[in-house]
Amino acid sequence: MMKKSMAAAIVVFFVIAGLSAQDLPDQAKALATDLFARQLEKVTPRFNDRMAAGLPPDKLAALIDDLLAKTGPLRAIQGTHAEEVPGYRVIFVTCQFEKASLDLRLVFDPEGRVAGMFFVPSQPREVWSAPDYAAPGSFQERDVTVVSGRYQLPGTLTLPPGAGPFPAVALVHGSGPHDRDETIGPNKPFKDLACGLAARGVAVLRYTKRTYRMAELKEPLPQLFTVNEETVEDARAAATLLAATESIDRKRIYVLGHSLGGMLAPRIAEGDAQIAGLILLAGSTRPLVESILEQLKYLAGLPGTDAAAVQKQIQAATEAAARIQDPALEPTAMIDLIGSRIPGSYFLDLRKYHPAETAARLKIPMLILQGERDYQVTVKDFEGWQAGLKGRSGVTFRTYPGLTHLFMTSLAPGDSPGTPQDYARLGHVAPSVIADIATWIQKQ
Repeated sequence: MMKKSMAAAIVVFFVIAGLSAQDLPDQAKALATDLFARQLEKVTPRFNDRMAAGLPPDKLAALIDDLLAKTGPLRAIQGTHAEEVPGYRVIFVTCQFEKASLDLRLVFDPEGRVAGMFFVPSQPREVWSAPDYAAPGSFQERDVTVVSGRYQLPGTLTLPPGAGPFPAVALVHGSGPHDRDETIGPNKPFKDLACGLAARGVAVLRYTKRTYRMAELKEPLPQLFTVNEETVEDARAAATLLAATESIDRKRIYVLGHSLGGMLAPRIAEGDAQIAGLILLAGSTRPLVESILEQLKYLAGLPGTDAAAVQKQIQAATEAAARIQDPALEPTAMIDLIGSRIPGSYFLDLRKYHPAETAARLKIPMLILQGERDYQVTVKDFEGWQAGLKGRSGVTFRTYPGLTHLFMTSLAPGDSPGTPQDYARLGHVAPSVIADIATWIQKQ
């Protein structure tokens, strides 16, 4: 398991359920202690089915014996750090052995089971730092709470200097449980957007996604669950909070949706008259399962990927797609899709939603942006917006040749789509994207 066998699995963006960010580091440390003490009867029950089949106790014992023969015994666990990747949580446990320091990299699936285990040399951790466009003194921040039904979602309001009133943007997350910064690996795209736009005169509200908060509270998904509960209701509540804030111009409140948030932005605005315009970053126009299958097939061809493991994922996703498209699908049916158990109600609701058609009915301006090296939401989706909004005034389209799904520069060679490694490297939302969004807002 020391090769990149799980590289493809950990980047699929479509997962609803979440794990408690507070519990996992302690679980990871305990698992590492048991692993290197060879108490494997405590370790293997934590594996998911694929891990259990690929690394049975005898192979796991041989792997640990071989490692300890090279490194010497474990002396201390020096700490942990986490990475959030779409659909999974990754915990690095830094282990000091007699002869070496290694990180045990544990990949946890949405049910809290170990889906991947790797040993990598310990390296200095990349930590987010402010981009150049967030100069000290160019913005101010304060904590707020987005109240949506019975949920209180912690948030941050980032304001330009001065008294206002300012145009404002509510940021809406992509798929999966996300913190307010939409943290993925060392990257914080929503924090970049907030400080960058505020430095250019635009207030920004970002908040913890409901499914992330549910994971913190250890709440299960409701039996009947849709994108309304996942995203739409909370985005409208965020717009309502902005409208009630003294320093905000109530006539210039915008919704900026990323990925799933971009796909749902027209639906959010359709039921909320206080939203003055939409900004869509990598919003999908195609069915989610179609996008997932396309991603998996792309990832299966990347160098270093365990193609056989990805082929199993493709087969499982194909079977899930058949169930999702079944005319007899029941709202309470549970569908296993890329590590998540999702109720049929989620997909039945999305059958009735067509993003570009909904956007065409709106009378508000829209800015639609796409990174050309995005392999999750591709130029095909961007072309879907163009086709659906053809002839519609007040819509601006823009693509960025070198940018990924996070609107950061891909470090992969050439000009082909990016790779999962782009998520693991520290980057920032491109200054050109910040400038284009701010300029567009100021012109409205």
